[in-house]
Amino acid sequence: MPGFVLDNFNMCGIAGIISLNNLLVSKGRITKMTDSIAYRGPDGEGYWINNEGTVGFGHRRLAIIDLTKAAAQPMQLQPGVSPSCDGKEERYTITYNGEIYNYIEVKEALSKKGYRFQTQSDTEIILAAYDYWKEECLYHFDGMFSFAIWDNREKTLFAARDRFGEKPFYYYEDKEQFVFGSEMKALWAAGVEKKTDEKMLLNYITLGHVQNANDKEQTFFVNIYALPPAHYLQINFSNFRARIHTYWDIDKENTVKITANGAMEKFADLFKKSVTRRLRSDVSIGTSLSGGLDSSAIAATIHQLQKGHPKLQSFSAVFPGFEKDESAYIQTVVKKFRLQNFQTIPTAEGLIKDFQTLCYHQEEPFGSSSIYAQFKVFELAKQHQVKVLLDGQGADETQAGYNNYIHWYLQQLLSRNKIRTFQHEKKLFQKKKIPFKWGAKNYLAAFFPSHASIQLERIEYNNAIRHPAINPDFVRSLRGREWEGIHKPIITKLNDILYFNTYTMGLEELLRFADRNSMAHGREVRLPFLNHELVEFIFSLPAHFKIHDGCTKWLLRSSMNKKLPNEIVWRNDKVGYEPPQHQWMQNETLKDFIHESKRKLVNNRILKKTVLDKKVLPLTAYQKDNFDWRYLCAAQII
Repeated sequence: MPGFVLDNFNMCGIAGIISLNNLLVSKGRITKMTDSIAYRGPDGEGYWINNEGTVGFGHRRLAIIDLTKAAAQPMQLQPGVSPSCDGKEERYTITYNGEIYNYIEVKEALSKKGYRFQTQSDTEIILAAYDYWKEECLYHFDGMFSFAIWDNREKTLFAARDRFGEKPFYYYEDKEQFVFGSEMKALWAAGVEKKTDEKMLLNYITLGHVQNANDKEQTFFVNIYALPPAHYLQINFSNFRARIHTYWDIDKENTVKITANGAMEKFADLFKKSVTRRLRSDVSIGTSLSGGLDSSAIAATIHQLQKGHPKLQSFSAVFPGFEKDESAYIQTVVKKFRLQNFQTIPTAEGLIKDFQTLCYHQEEPFGSSSIYAQFKVFELAKQHQVKVLLDGQGADETQAGYNNYIHWYLQQLLSRNKIRTFQHEKKLFQKKKIPFKWGAKNYLAAFFPSHASIQLERIEYNNAIRHPAINPDFVRSLRGREWEGIHKPIITKLNDILYFNTYTMGLEELLRFADRNSMAHGREVRLPFLNHELVEFIFSLPAHFKIHDGCTKWLLRSSMNKKLPNEIVWRNDKVGYEPPQHQWMQNETLKDFIHESKRKLVNNRILKKTVLDKKVLPLTAYQKDNFDWRYLCAAQII
């Protein structure tokens, strides 16, 4: 096998170069790329270059499934595995990051088609599935993944990313080459220019956007693109440009007729299957535990599945003395299921110490200090040698868990003349003292949703280009791009905003935070609420299964009733890894750090000099217009 160097370990950093100029495809260049993301895969490394020297793959491995040398990457589909390949041809080569949780079921299906496997890895399953189904193999996978496959017979590259974007895939292309990697620093290591996209920077500083909702490929760096979730790309040497296609979408329009008991039963079955699959591993598995409903539901389900097994290890971030500390809820779950719980206490001093490291791993800006708590949880898991953590992300976006979904649901009821239900639900939320927006504008938005969308877009536009702290010269330099990244969806029903936050803008940024935080410590995070069959089912349900009787996330709560303590199932407050950022931003060292960040932005003619005269305004993690935090992050990427 020409060019192969393999170590004895699987996942989680990939890189590659495709070019007709073989001077651009070299071992040295590929290893520079994989070395730059070595922390993603501390258990092994490998590279491969084809005979013509036109295609090269690199891999850094985090060993999770099949720890043997046979499962190392880059991997080729060996002769004898596929009934369609002859005894000599090594047609397909793959570099892959992720997990196919249903690899056992896919393997069984392919075995019936005549495939004979030589490893226990899911990597070999992807190669065989691609050989048999080609791009339609993606429909058969339940997992998180990004991978690239070179077909030596057809001289084509096929690359794909999972449905929700749990695993990253970045690329750069010009007339001579196509370069890809799990993180952008792999591209920079290959010599790709690192140049900040100024419109993305403007939208982040003024609006808090970390993505462009109109263009999912755009990143904070010029000419570096992200393959969007639920997409694949193809490159043929006869036409060197990447062609990108969608392979999956969420149906938010069709609604099934089902009873409450029927919905709870099916939800419970799908969720249990999802958790079961995400427990498949050849290494130790634990779970994040925040004290909220989502992580507690996962812990309860694992406990149910693993009765008689050793105590489940759980990992939590706590904030003693902070009004939103969830220690009491965590202990309630720990006691209920006799969990082994480990805790970390993030602090302002720790944030200051780790901030540049955090930014280095994230590569792009983030909205608040809340991700630091997650960063420390994965660090804690590493200290206790637990490689895999299950986590509750995705439940809020798919099942209407945030309080700001309440007014969208009320608008749906009002627009459909369900006045009694509207009044009943509104009174219940008020009675429970659950904060939500409601005023005259919401009545108008209920009946004129397109007008509301246009008005919200105008507000965003004005907030972006007329921000009082932004240097006018900076805005003028972006003439012609003023509307870029400005988008508000037309919301006629609850499913519309859930779709937007799940599929268009919202969830993917949280998945980016989780991927970088976990990989920074060589850990893997698995998300049971993002099984696509489960998500499709939830979207097919009427809105009242998601918000009902003054409760958000009603179906999940009802399904977990009696399985979890009442104080967990029916809690009204929504926290979720919220640190005492208001207190942290009063730390003198952090204030100095923010001031120097503002100075850097002023020197780069992004901010006006007058911002240097303003004191730092401490705000909570999820408070609107947290500009000082954004200045702090923005200064790290220019």
